[in-house]
Amino acid sequence: MSRFTAVPCLAAALLSLTLSAPGPALAQNVQQAAPMSQEDGMRIINEVRKRLAGLNNYSVFDWITFGFRGKTLVLNGYASRPTLKDDAGRAVKDIPGIDGVDNQIKVLPLSPNDDRIRAEVYNRIYTQAALRKYNANQGTLGQAIGPAGGIGMMAGGITNNPPRGYHAIHIVVNNGHVTLYGVVLNKSDASIALMQANSAPGAFSVDNELVVQGAAPGKEPR
Repeated sequence: MSRFTAVPCLAAALLSLTLSAPGPALAQNVQQAAPMSQEDGMRIINEVRKRLAGLNNYSVFDWITFGFRGKTLVLNGYASRPTLKDDAGRAVKDIPGIDGVDNQIKVLPLSPNDDRIRAEVYNRIYTQAALRKYNANQGTLGQAIGPAGGIGMMAGGITNNPPRGYHAIHIVVNNGHVTLYGVVLNKSDASIALMQANSAPGAFSVDNELVVQGAAPGKEPR
């Protein structure tokens, strides 16, 4: 098993993306003794983040992380659609300095019940006044999807027609179980997001993996 450790200042980097960039929040881990120079490592990390952030089908209902095992780039996380896993692997496979890609992204099951939970959690989080600053839409799921939302919902649910725009708080639903990922400004916002998600009908459980600005990933209370 490879040992992965968090990149220093990850939370601050993600928060900067959250408040200023149009792309998705990305988390990354690096092996403590990766056989590459610090300069090469940072170049590769920045390139991976850039390419993953450019994926058009990476949505609020997905979460991708990456790390290194030697010079192999390891992708992890959750994809609500199989195409995202495949696209992520293709996007980074030819980056100079890596020997290959180990794509461990888990494709979430297609489930109308999970789609209902995604919609409920989304509406409860992103219509909450304290949390509206974490997305570009600042409204309901219907507003986020737009006028064609009804057709998309009937055709395949919100998994196939997810909200547009940047979202700092990602909502991963797996067989009724909800996990929140991303970066928020303070512990209060993380607690509010957890409370809002817990109020969504149909969710079996909610895990809060949100990172607070300035805190090391994994150190915030659940």
